[in-house]
Amino acid sequence: MKSVVITGASTGIGWASAKLLLDKGFRVFVSVRKQADADRLKGEFGANFTPLVFDVTDEAAVLAAAREVRAALSGETLAGLVNNAGIALAGPVLEFSVDDFRRQMDVNVIGPIIATQAFGPLLGSDPSLKGPKGRIVMISSVAGKNGNPMSAAYAASKHALEGLSESLRRELMLFGIDVIIIAPGPVKTPIWSKATETDISRYENSPYLPALQKVRAYVAHLNAIGLPPAKIAEAVFDALTLPHPKVRYQLAPDPLRHLMTAWLPKRTVDKIIAKRLGLLPQG
Repeated sequence: MKSVVITGASTGIGWASAKLLLDKGFRVFVSVRKQADADRLKGEFGANFTPLVFDVTDEAAVLAAAREVRAALSGETLAGLVNNAGIALAGPVLEFSVDDFRRQMDVNVIGPIIATQAFGPLLGSDPSLKGPKGRIVMISSVAGKNGNPMSAAYAASKHALEGLSESLRRELMLFGIDVIIIAPGPVKTPIWSKATETDISRYENSPYLPALQKVRAYVAHLNAIGLPPAKIAEAVFDALTLPHPKVRYQLAPDPLRHLMTAWLPKRTVDKIIAKRLGLLPQG
């Protein structure tokens, strides 16, 4: 039985990926931050499922979980690590708290680094383990190739994750471990509902308040039209099992819009977005 570790799986993409992989015959370990979520998921998923309680930014806790998984593998390799845990924080760079920016980067970038260092040996860099080499799946975003106003921290974290993945994929060729990026557009997950519930009262007197309000409304719209998490889970399964996976999969409910954004001149895209959000100079 192949075994996979998924970080951040209490809801959304992580939950859907765990369910699909269990249905496909995998043994699945997932991380959650609360024991209550661990207990709930254990009841939902059953025998081949093991919850791991840790925050991806807590290196000691992640390493302890890796030791638990190593013991469960009984000398076999891990088939996959899905770095999925993430958060989305919003605000204009000039007025965005440095602590919030640091938190965004800690969870979305440092977290995957901690998890990769902890579970990487189990994927096959440790020569004492037997079995086929595993793969790392990085859950990025269309924001990994683009940056929108009021989401600079999130975009920066996903750009960083894409650069990390590119370098890591080439480094891990030494061990036969592959790294695949999955970059979804809008997905119907709690990460976006949480983003729209964030208190923006701190920006009450900011010239960016009208634009921030429009962005929040647009995020709510994107959440409503977003892809189901199960669609992303199918891409995770493909990334872990196809003989020759692509290095990057981008999935979006509106691929034409993303294609136009990629091909239009950057200055043109800037003006379109600025006009829509009221960010053009006044007077």
